[in-house]
Amino acid sequence: MPKGEQRVKLRAHDQSANKRVFPVRGPHHFSSPSATRALAARLAPLLRAGDVVALSGELGTGKTFFARAVIQALGGPEEVPSPTFTLVQTYDLAPTPVWHFDLYRLGKPEDAYELDLEDAFADAISLIEWPERLGALLPVDRLDIALAFGTSENERLGTISGGASWTERLKRLSP
Repeated sequence: MPKGEQRVKLRAHDQSANKRVFPVRGPHHFSSPSATRALAARLAPLLRAGDVVALSGELGTGKTFFARAVIQALGGPEEVPSPTFTLVQTYDLAPTPVWHFDLYRLGKPEDAYELDLEDAFADAISLIEWPERLGALLPVDRLDIALAFGTSENERLGTISGGASWTERLKRLSP
């Protein structure tokens, strides 16, 4: 599909649909980094081309850690740099490439087009930190993982919800 057509499709997301209630799993309690990696390892085989995983939460809640764990579970390298300054890191993994976005420094949603966002949404698995920066460009049919601080230094809480294509896959995510 020509990029111009894809951009029209991305801009057409109905924001009222973003407020629909989807099946929710959680809260998950991650008592340690290894517990977070375990959830990422269960999620990784459920991902497919065109999936968007929106990772939200305050600074330091583990969005980058979780994205790294997913990338590594999919066969990515041991060293997975944060895309904080580059805004996106790509991984040519088989069978599906992975694009890891950190949109904290994104000026406005339209700036994401310079990162080839539409290519990622069409052909890759997209892991997106700070997804709210995309505004209406964020697809409705996505997996949302909201991370929050727990009661101890290493504990995190995660709530997971998904769009229509995630209904059956979310059932398989539980241990």
